[in-house]
Amino acid sequence: MSDPQMSNAQSSALFKRSLSRFVRFRAEGPPAYGMLLDEEQIREIRGDLFGKWEATERVHQLAQRKLLYPCDPPKIFAVGRNFKSHIGDKRPPTRPEIFFKPISALQNPEDPIIIPRGAENVHFEGELVLVIGKAAKGVSVEEAREVIFGVTCGNDVSERDWQIGPDRDLQWWRAKGADTFAPLGPILVRGLDYSNLLLRTRLNGATVQEQSTSDMFFDPPTIVSCISQYVTLTPGDVIYTGTPGTTQRMSPGDVVEVEIEGIGTLRNPVVGADDAFKGRFLLSQEAQLRVRPSRIQLRRGNP
Repeated sequence: MSDPQMSNAQSSALFKRSLSRFVRFRAEGPPAYGMLLDEEQIREIRGDLFGKWEATERVHQLAQRKLLYPCDPPKIFAVGRNFKSHIGDKRPPTRPEIFFKPISALQNPEDPIIIPRGAENVHFEGELVLVIGKAAKGVSVEEAREVIFGVTCGNDVSERDWQIGPDRDLQWWRAKGADTFAPLGPILVRGLDYSNLLLRTRLNGATVQEQSTSDMFFDPPTIVSCISQYVTLTPGDVIYTGTPGTTQRMSPGDVVEVEIEGIGTLRNPVVGADDAFKGRFLLSQEAQLRVRPSRIQLRRGNP
């Protein structure tokens, strides 16, 4: 993991590698896509991100644009029980355990995770997220490598009482699928070796998860291959690949950050439903003391 205070020379060298960093942002009119030129500028692109596109002459200042989740996925998949550190003494899965999240659960970077009314045990789950670039049906593990367009950061927010507690549902439609329970982004990185990246989650500035993606039971190509045997994957689909270690309850006023080496940091405040619907929320005192306003932070990863 690189030092957070990267020099300008290091930052420039990072951008010269064979990596592409895409963002989706709001300027004038509908959302637009762009490529990061450096830590301060976005070059707008036009066309199909997963097909043919070209760079335009328009350059935006990053600080003046609202970053959105980095693609508009037709489907959201997620993987459960993909790290030994997360399942403890339970029997390891024999295949990737896949479930759906609705697209209405998506949330932008910096926008709030809303704790629904009646929810009392909402947890973070920092995860590496795959973005699919090609249609795929019945692909092999080796073929699946060519299907993955890139990777980004995600948070598979989960209400544990609705998932495994006495008030659990037959399926996880509330526990994993409530509105704002799928924060995603802000940077979609193409060309990064995602097999051994350090994933770190922070709650109010304190590290609460830290593990390498190399410790997954099922690596990304295996996950993609498995899903494609039963459900056709299409460009823009996203797959949350599982969370490591233990998780804990979040409360209104908290701030949760998911940082992945080579990608960047996804940051979201946490609010209660009443405050969210009234359009107001405050950071907790702990969060104010420990969390500084975020900006795009680049991390050196394996090219």
